[in-house]
Amino acid sequence: MEYYNYIKSLHLIFVITWFAGLFYIPRLFVYQIEAFHKPSPDKEILGEQLKLMAKRLWYIITWPSAILATIFAIWLLILMPYWLEEPWMHVKLFFVLLLIVYHLKTHQFFKQLQRDDVRKTSGFMRLWNEGATFILFAVVFLVILKSSLNWIFGVVGIFVLGILIMIGFKVYKRIRAKNPNA
Repeated sequence: MEYYNYIKSLHLIFVITWFAGLFYIPRLFVYQIEAFHKPSPDKEILGEQLKLMAKRLWYIITWPSAILATIFAIWLLILMPYWLEEPWMHVKLFFVLLLIVYHLKTHQFFKQLQRDDVRKTSGFMRLWNEGATFILFAVVFLVILKSSLNWIFGVVGIFVLGILIMIGFKVYKRIRAKNPNA
């Protein structure tokens, strides 16, 4: 148990870097999609640079962080198996499963864009970018508040956060419509 705090620290560090990658990669997707619709030579120059940036972010930071965060999480559960009996941990693991699904779907988008296979709009990717935010909020509140979390207020809070993000997205879309450089 003397090394528990080291393992927990490493888990948190890799969770943070994993989320950093998940927050940034959809923004790169937005720029890739917008570059794809530009005229030549901008399309080719920007497209290649953005694909390289996405590839480096995805394979050098995001995937290794996801794997290491998971390894250290399993290690923590081995050290503290009674956590698996806690209701908050069950809910947290559900959100972790959602995070893994989100990561894998993001990987699918990554592979498509690396092939210049543009199937989504930049607006969709802006919304997709918020998926990791929802999961992060849920997991952090569950871990910090544990069983003291009032589930009704927690669920309402997540929905309110979603509504606020959607309102912010619509306001930003209007601002961009008036000023494309905003």
